[in-house]
Amino acid sequence: MKTSNTKELLLQATLKLISEKGYLGATTREIANEAGVTEITLFRNFGSKELLFEEVLKTYTFLPRLKELLPELEGLPSAEALTLIATRFLLTLKERKAMIKIMYQEVTSYPEKIREVYNKFGEEVRATLADYIGTLQERGEMRKDVSPDMAARVFFALFFSYFRQEEIMRSGGMKKQNMEKYIREVLDIFMRGTLKEGH
Repeated sequence: MKTSNTKELLLQATLKLISEKGYLGATTREIANEAGVTEITLFRNFGSKELLFEEVLKTYTFLPRLKELLPELEGLPSAEALTLIATRFLLTLKERKAMIKIMYQEVTSYPEKIREVYNKFGEEVRATLADYIGTLQERGEMRKDVSPDMAARVFFALFFSYFRQEEIMRSGGMKKQNMEKYIREVLDIFMRGTLKEGH
């Protein structure tokens, strides 16, 4: 079996088991069994459960999708580009709902090393969007007196809150029409504020 195939099998097995049992509940032995390899092979390929978890975050969450999306945004008006980012973000959360739900519940119980991995990942996602917001500021499409990092934090918080409310707290889940309406209205507030012109 090729190393690349083995790594992919291990990543898929980890995603499946973390989605079902959480990081704390999924053991390396179970992950190896699910992938059809030995536990030694798991450690040979990833070194530790922590590094395996980090690779799962890098591979199956919004970070790689955001990075892939950035070239598509070149030349798009800011409202259209941010709509595309928000839509892909919500769809990625929906697709990974089981994993996100269980991670959200257990994150406060993570060992320090795992919290560091989790926080590092979140910071990288934010920094990637902040860089793009900085580009919009340079193009004169967004205010320059706003911190790109804070804008990225607010952006993700607004949409994660919607996902949590609709997908996790309610049984119906996000409906396409409602999601599109929410994105339009939130982006209008995000980009224009709530004050009436002249006030």
